[in-house]
Amino acid sequence: MQLKPLFTFLTSLTKHNDRAWFQERKPTYDQLRKQFEEDAEFWFQELQKLDPALAGPLGRKSIFRIYRDVRFSNNKDPYKTHFSAYFTASGKDIETPGYYVQVGPNGNTLIGGGRYMPDKDQLAAIRQEIDYNAADLKAIIAAPDFQRYFRGMSGDKLKKSPAAYSVDHPEIELLKHKSFVASHPMSDADVLSHADFRAYVPEVFAAMVPFCQFLRSAV
Repeated sequence: MQLKPLFTFLTSLTKHNDRAWFQERKPTYDQLRKQFEEDAEFWFQELQKLDPALAGPLGRKSIFRIYRDVRFSNNKDPYKTHFSAYFTASGKDIETPGYYVQVGPNGNTLIGGGRYMPDKDQLAAIRQEIDYNAADLKAIIAAPDFQRYFRGMSGDKLKKSPAAYSVDHPEIELLKHKSFVASHPMSDADVLSHADFRAYVPEVFAAMVPFCQFLRSAV
């Protein structure tokens, strides 16, 4: 993937987010999209080596469309200003724990994963797993490689303790989470400074394999 041309295109799209501008430059988009698809195939193949449960569809099936769903949004811009993909054991299933990569200018690049905003049943299952096996999760989060890229588990949290757990539960701060994610944001300069960004992505993914496996075992 040629990062500078991608950033140039997406920066211009940010300023001209309309169908007429996009259609005139569709061949450029198609070329950049093809490059991203090739990288997604590579990332998926590398992930399969790291996490054997990922035996689903080809990597290109994990790429999100650039077209935004504006039906319920105040922002009516028709196009996203980043490229992204999500890899799970069952294809691009955002309802299961997985690995996420997003590439875009203006600080919109990140590598991460986990489970964002699980439904009620999954949330209860993850909290139960933390209640039973918090030591395992804490060891995963404290691992040097995980700390190197993520520094800890992030995601929205409740202000108060969940109804099913006492406020003095020893792991209450972990149990307050509504999302269970790890994120490695990157500045534009950081992204562009990598001689081989394609190889860097699975390097970061490798550090979060135990984290995703913990969440997947819970749900």
